[in-house]
Amino acid sequence: MVASALNTATEGQSFKHPLDPLTPDELTAVTRVVRLHIAEKTPIKAVKFILCNLLPPSKRAVLAYLGIPLETGAKPEEPVQIARKAEVDLLDAVEGVGHNLIVAFRDGKWEIEKMTRLAKGAQPQLSMEELLNCEKVVQNSPLVRKVAAEIGISPEQIFCDGWAVGYDDRFPEQRRIQQGMCFARFSEHDNLYAHPLDFIPIVDANAGEVLHIDFPPSYKAVNGSDKVELTVPSTAFPPREEGPINNSGRDRIPPPKRAHDYLPDLMEKTEPDGFELRKDLKPLHVIQPEGVSFKMDGNVLEWQNWKMHIAFAHREGIVLSTVTYNDHGEIRPLFYRLALAEMIVPYGAPEYPHPRKHAFDAGEYGIGQMANQLSLGCDCVGQIHYLDGCFAAHDGSPIEVKNVVCIHEEDAGVLWKHTDFRPGGRTRTVRSRRLVISMACTLANYEYIWNYHFYQDGSIGIEVRLTGILQVYVGADGERSPYATTVAPNVNAHYHQHVFSYRLDPMIDGIKNTVIEADVEMLDAPTGSKENFAGNGFYTKETRLATETGRQYDISKERRWRIVNPQKRHYSSGKEVGYSLGIKGGVVPMLAKDDSWLAKRAPFLKNALWVCRDVESGEDGSERVYPAGKYVPLTRETPADSVGNWVKDEQPTDGEDILVYFNIGTTHIPRPEDWPVMPVDTLNVTLKPVSFFKKNPSLDVPGTQDHLSVPAQPTQNGHACHS
Repeated sequence: MVASALNTATEGQSFKHPLDPLTPDELTAVTRVVRLHIAEKTPIKAVKFILCNLLPPSKRAVLAYLGIPLETGAKPEEPVQIARKAEVDLLDAVEGVGHNLIVAFRDGKWEIEKMTRLAKGAQPQLSMEELLNCEKVVQNSPLVRKVAAEIGISPEQIFCDGWAVGYDDRFPEQRRIQQGMCFARFSEHDNLYAHPLDFIPIVDANAGEVLHIDFPPSYKAVNGSDKVELTVPSTAFPPREEGPINNSGRDRIPPPKRAHDYLPDLMEKTEPDGFELRKDLKPLHVIQPEGVSFKMDGNVLEWQNWKMHIAFAHREGIVLSTVTYNDHGEIRPLFYRLALAEMIVPYGAPEYPHPRKHAFDAGEYGIGQMANQLSLGCDCVGQIHYLDGCFAAHDGSPIEVKNVVCIHEEDAGVLWKHTDFRPGGRTRTVRSRRLVISMACTLANYEYIWNYHFYQDGSIGIEVRLTGILQVYVGADGERSPYATTVAPNVNAHYHQHVFSYRLDPMIDGIKNTVIEADVEMLDAPTGSKENFAGNGFYTKETRLATETGRQYDISKERRWRIVNPQKRHYSSGKEVGYSLGIKGGVVPMLAKDDSWLAKRAPFLKNALWVCRDVESGEDGSERVYPAGKYVPLTRETPADSVGNWVKDEQPTDGEDILVYFNIGTTHIPRPEDWPVMPVDTLNVTLKPVSFFKKNPSLDVPGTQDHLSVPAQPTQNGHACHS
């Protein structure tokens, strides 16, 4: 690393890496300066801090600092002074107006560089404190208590998950509104999701008051048949002038009372047939008697030729940066930055008010602030290295989350193997070890586990695991919604999707890269012809994505994409060095209309892959980071700073500094087996070298025989590895 004495994080202290996240002390210092500025130079009476993050230096500055060249074969640029900067989003607690500030550390102190009032209707993210306070507001509301009492629920039994509301035309844009998904709880740790309530309060998060209560319609069977009909018209969206309660003439539905617990001690008491844990599992341990094979220097990790920076961010969670690979002494840059950029969970029920259920869990809340403190031996098994995280509370103090990022090694099966079947032939088996960088987040009912896997053959795996509890609503006796599964009596789980948009900033042997689209095509020549005599021919048809664009996945052509460096080719294949992007295992279509609320607010859903020029800071201060816009809560139309607009000018992307956004996801048709807690569902993406290395880069991985491996049955004989 090329370090400069000019690069300081706090007075007298040099930062290890220019992308290191703000420390708790830095966060405290930044918010203190902001409070003083607000008090002395603005009319704002009170503020809520929403976000306080590192504002990263420019890509060129970071690469120069680290000694990484911009182009293959070139020398690194001369290091320049890097000023440590922070970005702050806050809310005027009286007026409900958002502001963005840039704070820089210069000459031994933090100072305000810029303060900008957010555009009308733009709202900073919802904070953890606002989400938690939503439940208190709902519990204390006389209006809520009244409608809860009508179905036999007392105030102390009311619980609520705060959700972003998308938008609601009944309320002015400046209202910072949430919707409350309400449930009853009949004992301290009772699974409250088993007892959904039949109403949804609308809450002003800033004012701390319930504005309105909505009642979803229900479906009832027609004459005992499979046909169902709504109890109220599907177009019954309450008009603006209606009162604080709207039930459109709908019958009230009391919550189901039966317990559906998942904690063993509660199930012993509540399961009708009793419950006991399995007793036939023997211990299974992960042991590394000589320690781990990776090295950590602050936030910089080195393992098996890989080197990268790992950071925690309020919005994205895990952020991987400056990823390089040591190819027999040549340090080859691969990816400047890789992180989740946005995600959305759209629900498929069209009747009011369910279309409001399409949560942007990154843009509206922030994955980082939802992160769990991971538990040794449970969330992470083996010898673990942890990184901590922190984010700002409303008062500007740091909220620290210990053990938020887990780093460890694990066995990944066979890396490669071959047996010469001839008499006297030799066998070579090499087992794969992978490095895992992970985080787990709880977003109300759902849990997401984010894993990045690095392999010894130069491959990278991106994995999302989904678990937790289904978002459910109450159903009347005999109800069968065409948009939901009745997972337990009177408990309905809507059909929904989970879509994750990742931002990949490639630098394959330099920052001048190109995306190539490859379709596998059947040979057109007829069977019996000289070109295709047996009728079995197929080939790949490649298209250079030479301008900014969005692309669909075509399963009929096994479509794939490759990110390449056009300045460098493989010595044998003749192809440009690159990495392929394998997303076919997690491709999911957008199931909403092109002019739907969802498509307007989440334009990234319209294509599986997007390619655009990187713009770190435009003249208007814009940056291409978040595909649904920087400020997502309560957006009503497609934001100008979103990926669909970025590609409209069709700027050149062949051999340029580009960004690649790709989507993976799943359409979840809930099963009864997903209740009351879902077994993990897994999505995977791969980044694999293609014509990047001369040959298999893992030939030098030692073969091993685990001497602790023994036959399970004494009568069996083990067969030793040999080569």
